[in-house]
Amino acid sequence: MSTAFLLVCALCLDAALGEPDWLWSRVRHPAVIMGTVIGWLDKRLNHGAHRRLKGIAVVAVLVVGALILGRALALLGPVVEIILCAILLAQKSLVSHVREVGEGLRASLPEGRAKVAMIVSRDTGEMTESQVARSAIESAAENLSDGVIAPAFWFLVAGLPGLLIYKAINTADSMIGYRTETYRAFGWAAARLDDLLNLIPARLTCVMILALSGQWARWSDIVADARRHISPNAGWPEAAMARALNVALAGPRSYDGQLRDLAWVNGDAPHEIGAPEVFRACDMLWQVWGLALGLVSVSVGLSFIF
Repeated sequence: MSTAFLLVCALCLDAALGEPDWLWSRVRHPAVIMGTVIGWLDKRLNHGAHRRLKGIAVVAVLVVGALILGRALALLGPVVEIILCAILLAQKSLVSHVREVGEGLRASLPEGRAKVAMIVSRDTGEMTESQVARSAIESAAENLSDGVIAPAFWFLVAGLPGLLIYKAINTADSMIGYRTETYRAFGWAAARLDDLLNLIPARLTCVMILALSGQWARWSDIVADARRHISPNAGWPEAAMARALNVALAGPRSYDGQLRDLAWVNGDAPHEIGAPEVFRACDMLWQVWGLALGLVSVSVGLSFIF
C-alpha cells in the first residue's frame, strides 16, 4: 500500500473517532509518553553548564529514537501505521475544542473564558468576548497547521518515522522551547528544529485557506503580517484565517500578568467578534481537512493510473 493511501485512511479514521475518552482513560496517549520522556530529560539535564549542548543532545536522542521506533512499528503492517497516524492527527479533537469555546461564549462570557483557557497559555481571567474569540481562532489556525497538516505532510514524506520525529520535536518545543531563563539555552535546538519542520506545512496551510476563501488578492498583506508575527510559522495560517473570516487577530495579550503589545493581524478588519466567528473558523477547519483529503486522494488515484 502507498503512503498516500495509508494517509487517506488515517485522515478519515481520525475525523470519525477523534480522541475517544474510553481509550485514553485506560492507556497512555503516545504524545503523553513523548512528554514524559522529554520531562525526564529536562529534569536530568537542564542545569549547570553547557545547557545548549545538552539540549542539542536531547533533540538528537529524540530524532534517533523516533526514527528507530517508527521503522520498527512500520514493520507491523499497514493497519498499525494507519492507526498510529490517525492517533497523531488532531483534526476532530481540534474542531471539538474550538467549537466548545464558541458554545461557551454563546452561553456566557465566563464559560467562554473557561473553555478557551483549556487551549491557550495566555491569561484568560479578564478577557473580553472578542479576546476569547480571537484566542480560539488563532489557536484553530496554528493547530490546524502543526496538529493536522504538518503531521500529515511528514507522514506523506517520510512515513511513520517522519511522523514520529515531527511529533517528538513538536512536543519538545511545546515543553522546553521557550525564551525564558530556564529554557533559552536548553530548548534552543528543539525550538529551531520545530521551526524548520513547520516551515513548509505552515505555508501550505496558508495557501489551502486562501484557495478555499478566494483571498489571493490579499497575498502581500498576508506576507507582511506573517513576517511581523512573533512566530516564524504561526503567522501564515493566522493571517490567512483572518482574511478568510474578515476578522482582526493577534494584538496585545497578557501572559503571566505581563501585557505584551504584539502586532495585529489583519488589523483593519472588525475587532469586535464573538461566537459566530468561532463557528465559522470551525467550518474552515473542516474545509481545509476536506481539501487535504481530496489532494491526497487524487495522488492515490494518479498512482494507480501511472
